[in-house]
Amino acid sequence: MQVLSASSSPWLRARSFVRLNGHGFLVSVVVAVAAKFLSEHYGAPAMLMALLLGIAFHFLAEDDAGDCKAGIEFTARTVLRFGVALLGARISVELMMSLGADLIAVVIAGVILTILFGLLGARLLGRGWRFGVLTGGSVAICGASAAMALSAILPKNEHSERNLVFTVLSVTVLSTIAMIAYPILTEAFEFNDDVSGVFLGGTIHDVAQVVGAGFSVSDQTGEVATLVKLIRVAMLAPVVLVISFLVRRHAEFGEEDGKRPPILPMFVVGFLIFAVLNSMGLIPEVVSSAMADLSRWALLVSIAAVGMKTSLKRILDVGGQAIVLIVAETIFIAALVLAGVYLFH
Repeated sequence: MQVLSASSSPWLRARSFVRLNGHGFLVSVVVAVAAKFLSEHYGAPAMLMALLLGIAFHFLAEDDAGDCKAGIEFTARTVLRFGVALLGARISVELMMSLGADLIAVVIAGVILTILFGLLGARLLGRGWRFGVLTGGSVAICGASAAMALSAILPKNEHSERNLVFTVLSVTVLSTIAMIAYPILTEAFEFNDDVSGVFLGGTIHDVAQVVGAGFSVSDQTGEVATLVKLIRVAMLAPVVLVISFLVRRHAEFGEEDGKRPPILPMFVVGFLIFAVLNSMGLIPEVVSSAMADLSRWALLVSIAAVGMKTSLKRILDVGGQAIVLIVAETIFIAALVLAGVYLFH
């Protein structure tokens, strides 16, 4: 009887896992599909739609809601990390080096200094260091994707979910505004296609909005903007690694939620492995494209789950100082990249 039980335990565990998490995961998928439909038919950012629709279904994540709560937690945590890991398949060292050392340095400096600016701004405005890292990193690197990756390694407190949803909502809205306004700025400053691409790719938060803004100027601007944006995306792994190390190093950071995060989270390991494989040409183009699509869907599904975990009332409690901070970070990185573009061109 024990042998039979042991042999069937993997199957039983799988059934138990699906029964526990299946409902919440499927609800998150349905919300993500609805968000994608709205995005494709009405032009609204898919991430923003998934977040807002998720918030509308917050009642499904409450303790007395039934079978969905555990699956929503799983989707917001594990599916998110899976999507971030797959982002590595979009990175190629060869493509990045074609931009030139000077402009690569400008983009990297923009990422680092914006995060430091976020920390300083959070301190001056009386916000916690977590909020500074979360908003600064999301503005500096790749918007909602970076916010979710950073949230996964920061110590949790009672404001963690609220701050994550606020950050995703804010950077998505600001990125959409930038997608419309920044191409007008490139014309006002009379930038050529390459300089316009560096400015757009180095300042706009989300990848989709970078692509939209870049190709609205010209095909060459769109290609350069996408390349520059991928350099910022590539900074996600080292930034998460450094922050994880600092969180572990300082006991007052890591012990607030009872445990320290790993030195190198597994989703960052996956990101790096896929980036190396893609840089070595070991991932065929069709596979890389499929992984990129899967990553986008995983992040969309997970942000729907994050929205369901957060109540609208708690988001409104975040305060005007938080809005000031994230707008200031957006202006800071725009000014910094603009100065770098003028310096090297």
